[in-house]
Amino acid sequence: MMTDEELFENINRIELREGKERTVKSYVLRNNVISPKAERILKAYMASYGLFFEDKILSYPEVFGNENPVVIEIGFGMGDTTAEVAIRRPEYNYIGIEVFLQGFINLLDILGERSIENVKIMRFNAVDVLNHMIADGSVSGFHIFFPDPWQKKRHHKRRLMNPEFLHLLSTKLRKGGYIYMVTDWEEYAEEVLEISKDEKLLTNPFGGFAPPVTWRPVTKFEKRGMESEYTINEIWLEKL
Repeated sequence: MMTDEELFENINRIELREGKERTVKSYVLRNNVISPKAERILKAYMASYGLFFEDKILSYPEVFGNENPVVIEIGFGMGDTTAEVAIRRPEYNYIGIEVFLQGFINLLDILGERSIENVKIMRFNAVDVLNHMIADGSVSGFHIFFPDPWQKKRHHKRRLMNPEFLHLLSTKLRKGGYIYMVTDWEEYAEEVLEISKDEKLLTNPFGGFAPPVTWRPVTKFEKRGMESEYTINEIWLEKL
């Protein structure tokens, strides 16, 4: 069994570094302090709902105890939407990946308090997780809701959705699997639509932006955007 010190050390290790060149990250960490409340939540629920990075391919049946299809959410924020989607779609298992400590702890608490059994979460760099732990052709869907648009032009290189990352996602998808992205930053949405045209493993069944799905709840962040008259753009891509 992992000691408390090992638990906290593993939670604060969020990317591979040894022998790796530094790459541009799509995130900047601002707070990495584990509060007494966070300690209690980690001790109570991490063993049941948390995953740690390991350099080996995940066995989904071992992780979830069933053969249900797996959807991976990248950057789940505070996790409220993740939990609600999992409740609305119990026929899927979900793996959530998030580097921000407050959001990770918040979702861990929600999962434990509400006993949501079809979600596991990990605090680690998503690219490392995909490259080292997720088998090619094994994922039924990816959710990417309101990724940071990095609005200034000089910061566009930090955007999560770029040609290399889109190709990585496509290699992990099963045939017929999907990538579902939602953003309120129209220029970013247009950019993703454009780069998706060059990804030979994917198709856009709608030809442009997709209609809203019924099972995704409207987030607080989304409501604020709508109140500011931002357009909510949804993108749905499928593996050929």
